[in-house]
Amino acid sequence: MRAAWEHFPHGADVGIRGMGPTKEAAFEQAALALTGAVTDPAAVRPEVAVQVACEAPAADVLLVDWLNALVYEMATRRLVFGAFTVAIDGGRLHATAWGETIDQVRHEPAVEIKGATYTALRVEERDDGSWLAQCVVDV
Repeated sequence: MRAAWEHFPHGADVGIRGMGPTKEAAFEQAALALTGAVTDPAAVRPEVAVQVACEAPAADVLLVDWLNALVYEMATRRLVFGAFTVAIDGGRLHATAWGETIDQVRHEPAVEIKGATYTALRVEERDDGSWLAQCVVDV
């Protein structure tokens, strides 16, 4: 299975979904879906690398913590991210997010993400061995 991301409808908010051959790939794709709610991730230049670490007792909670860490970095550093590498060891996530300062004209941000929620939250290995990571983000 190749890695992919998508949005799914959820009222006034946005559902984000990452899929991949590993849990880490699904988390990376969920992060791309997060960016995709704001702008086209392919248009983001990898000029700045930001290290992110979080820990949680369960994979689904770890996904929310990961996405909220990215939302925090985007808001406080005025960045948008377009590439990610994620390593997960048990309940610990270590990642690098690459991006750049958001440019209102070039990136044309569609929404401001307030945070990841527990709504429609799922992190699971599928029957074919691929992984799914999804939740709804508040916009």
